[in-house]
Amino acid sequence: MPRNQRKTVDPVLSAAALLRRIGFMLLLTVLPVFAMVSRRAVVLLMPIAVSLIIVAALIDGQQRPFARVNRRFAASPPVLATLILTMWIGMSLIWAPYPDPALSRAVSLVATAALGLAGYYALSDRTRSANLYLLPIGVAAAAVTGALVALAMTRGAVPGIAPVALERGMALAVLAVWPATAWMHSRGRDAQALVVAASVGLMTLLAPTWLPLVAFIAGAFVWVLAASYPRAMTAILATGAAVMVVSAPLFAFIATPLGPGVTGGGINALAVWREIMLDDPLRIVTGYGLEAAQRSRMAGDLPWNAPNSLLFEIWYELGIVGAVAIAIALAGAVRAAARRQPILIPGGLACFTSAFTFAALGIASTQMWWITGLIVVALAFVAVTRGQFRTSRPKMVFPGKPAADDTVG
Repeated sequence: MPRNQRKTVDPVLSAAALLRRIGFMLLLTVLPVFAMVSRRAVVLLMPIAVSLIIVAALIDGQQRPFARVNRRFAASPPVLATLILTMWIGMSLIWAPYPDPALSRAVSLVATAALGLAGYYALSDRTRSANLYLLPIGVAAAAVTGALVALAMTRGAVPGIAPVALERGMALAVLAVWPATAWMHSRGRDAQALVVAASVGLMTLLAPTWLPLVAFIAGAFVWVLAASYPRAMTAILATGAAVMVVSAPLFAFIATPLGPGVTGGGINALAVWREIMLDDPLRIVTGYGLEAAQRSRMAGDLPWNAPNSLLFEIWYELGIVGAVAIAIALAGAVRAAARRQPILIPGGLACFTSAFTFAALGIASTQMWWITGLIVVALAFVAVTRGQFRTSRPKMVFPGKPAADDTVG
């Protein structure tokens, strides 16, 4: 090859590509595996991975133009509702019963959300397939690791790992399996996608609690329905989630007409919620402030058998204002995700269903590992969406032949 036709390699661009690859590897492969054995893996690895992706974007400038992303974000109902929610959380610090822990948690939430938003802006406008295939590899490896750890824990072979850490890792794997399978399905690798999903499903059978299994089954059920009825399932999930968040206190009055003392743990928990609302009706509007639920349980001000779910914590801490803002944000996010690539709709709706199931049935909504895990999965879905920039190979053009039919999907 003549010297003037040789391709030159830019070391700066190569360094940026390497940093981006390492960032994706940490975010999509290493993080799900280490989450099975460490309670802090998600919180520690996510900032490192996102920082590497941001640095790579600053070097080569392959991220989506800021103005283009900003226009889409600023005008969307989920973002406006999120901004209102953020301001309301800040105002709730005024009447929060534990102001110092509440302020610390608010700062952590804002910092983590800001880092996730920066990662969103820094993701490449066109994500390379080589980076995205790291996601199903990481999910499959996490499923195998989680199953082995669960089996070893039953025999007492790993005394240093707490069951709560394993449950958190499995929860993250259940959420991450949907963008992983959505990516493989979009590439026509349905058999491999089924294997990855089956590995996560088998892993949940060995979970310390029943919650990962229920969340996985719910997500898989929605995937099957959304594949055939995407518009109907989008409307059902968006409306259903919003209605459940806004009308959650009604369940406490409907299920416990006679008050506490009814048999059944779930009924008693709703009875406790009913008594809390009757004792101080004003708090239905304002809430008790951020971090009030967890700290009140620790201090004994809130009974331990009070509901432990997203729905209760929203109303207890942020009142009706926070509940309405979150309901609008959730409904808008589901509808916005469904307006993206049609082939990714089943995976997106399945992931939302699993996440909502986790939160509604017992995963604490404001714990940092949960918020960070949701941001990781959201970034994975954004990367998968931006990996759909070509659906067919460009046709070869021969000299002398017309190129009227040469199209790229």
